[in-house]
Amino acid sequence: MNPVFDIFTSHKSERSFTEQSIDEAALDRIVASAYRAPTSVNSQQVSLVISRKAESREKIAAIAGGQPWIAKAPVFITFVLDMHKSGQAMAAIDKQQIAQQSIESIVSGATDVGIALGAVMAAARAEGLGIVPIGGIRRDPEAMIDLLKLPAHTFPVVGVVIGHVDVPAHQKPRLPVATFRHEETYQSADLAQHISDYNQEMVAHWQNIGRNDGESWSESVSGYYQNIYFPKVLSALLKQGFGNDK
Repeated sequence: MNPVFDIFTSHKSERSFTEQSIDEAALDRIVASAYRAPTSVNSQQVSLVISRKAESREKIAAIAGGQPWIAKAPVFITFVLDMHKSGQAMAAIDKQQIAQQSIESIVSGATDVGIALGAVMAAARAEGLGIVPIGGIRRDPEAMIDLLKLPAHTFPVVGVVIGHVDVPAHQKPRLPVATFRHEETYQSADLAQHISDYNQEMVAHWQNIGRNDGESWSESVSGYYQNIYFPKVLSALLKQGFGNDK
């Protein structure tokens, strides 16, 4: 089987890391995977901020709600939606950027961030390292903006922990592929049954790995999505100069 396929299909979010440093050449290759990733209209609207100082990683761990693996692993990378660069490029030829006033700019930029994140995660695992993506930095985005000294028209969308794995994680089951792959049109006729079966599978998974407190998928996702997950995101986006009315 193709090793690239193996990397993608064997993904696990690791949360147990050693403090061993990452080889500098390996980190350069990992960053290069995102640097060369595609972006909408060649906008290059993604920037990476690499945090290696223990003090910085401890602050990010706190911002993200107390996630100790951020502080433990040697590298944390923040993926920034960056329209500051394009604004500067336009100003250089006496033009004004207004695209950041639209929801489309956020969707497009977040898409490009996701592409870069996927590249970094795959590249890190190809180097024999473990990863876990971190959306928790959006819990207090203004604190992240201050910590990283991000300029206007930028936003910290997501981060990733990279390090050498200590105790490997278990790969979680997924919903049936029929809930993911749709031919021609969206198929929802059997969705309720698929979710019911998956809820049972998830509970069994937790029990099999010694987690008797493990929840079904319905219970787990409800814990997040019955509320507005990160309510400070909109105000931070507006403060950074992004809009939501176009």
